[in-house]
Amino acid sequence: MKKQALISIVLPLVAGCACFGQTKAQAKDQAKDQRQPVQTVSLHRTFTADAAQRFASLALACVHKEYPNKLAHSLNSDDDVAPPRKLTPAFYGCYDWHSSVHGHWLLARLARGFPAAPFAAEARAALRQSLSPANLAQEAAYLKADGRASFERPYGLAWFLQLSLELRDWEKAEPDLAVRGLAANLGPLEQAAVERLKTWLPKLSHPVRSGEHSQTAFALGLIIDYAHNDYARNDYAYNTGDSDFLNLLLTKARDFYMADIGCPLAYEPSGEDFLSPCLAEADVMRRVLSPKDFAAWLHKFLPQIPANGSGAWLQPEKSTDPSDPKLAHIDGLNLSRAWMLEGIASGLPANDPRLAALEKSAAAHREAGLAAVTGEHYEGGHWLGSFAVYLDTRRGIVEQKKVAGR
Repeated sequence: MKKQALISIVLPLVAGCACFGQTKAQAKDQAKDQRQPVQTVSLHRTFTADAAQRFASLALACVHKEYPNKLAHSLNSDDDVAPPRKLTPAFYGCYDWHSSVHGHWLLARLARGFPAAPFAAEARAALRQSLSPANLAQEAAYLKADGRASFERPYGLAWFLQLSLELRDWEKAEPDLAVRGLAANLGPLEQAAVERLKTWLPKLSHPVRSGEHSQTAFALGLIIDYAHNDYARNDYAYNTGDSDFLNLLLTKARDFYMADIGCPLAYEPSGEDFLSPCLAEADVMRRVLSPKDFAAWLHKFLPQIPANGSGAWLQPEKSTDPSDPKLAHIDGLNLSRAWMLEGIASGLPANDPRLAALEKSAAAHREAGLAAVTGEHYEGGHWLGSFAVYLDTRRGIVEQKKVAGR
């Protein structure tokens, strides 16, 4: 029998979102009253050590692999002409900056869940090598340089905040000497990322509804999860209990999406999508609304979801060429659709008649998506493992007992 491990992580349960439309002082007082004890949540999906090894190997093969490399680099002078390892010395591998970031997140997530697995020591060593104080100081300086206001905004910054959250949760749950201090090392870049988002979001007049990196809804979901955790914990030196940031995120989600109806799911996907605009929007709104309110909103937004338990309403897609870096996106779409469908289901009341259809479609997308994570082509191998781990460890879903009609 294959050895199995159940990943146990720390996630806070934050009550309600009653801070909309309040003054900053009122929001802080309300948020303080709502803060709940951090609870340990055991994820119900078991994950074999063999599967963890397979996905960890993909990340270990690329986090320090500098080439090929796709730079999103703004030059201010000749001095800015440098190899990736000099420009961004922590996150120069895995083809591009954001893939390197979530490759490190994958290593932290799996080494935390499987501390005795064969890959765990190498994963911890890779994290220590990348996430040194000097490397992160250079990363922060790079982000804050002139001409880089839009660098990795919002997708890469959202994944970076997830990495910060993962390391912090790991260190608090198990003060492993091998990773102690890594979360603090990320502090200067974390602070810069949060400030960048605080500056940008109030000026963003409309959501970006693409199926790629620029999409607003997916990034908001990751960042809201980060902000909920940070705010509930209220003990981090750089972003302590930031109710203003959390309130900004929740308010923008409502402003962007609350009035939306009839999302044209039949128009999806575009040929190079790895995110569903419709499902990502629903997945972020379940983080904002109560189950009862979310159920009512979802009826208007996605009336296509059947109540008869059929999974035929949304079927998996297939990449026509996994060796093409853009066409390979479709394989990631299946994975992200699967976790978004699961997330949407988690936000509904226990007696909602659409649950069976959501779960059936999620299972089909999960099967198709995981089958494509082979590592045969670097175009997909440098990033699909992170999507698979995010799905299989249910990182964005807080397990709570469902109550019918609430």
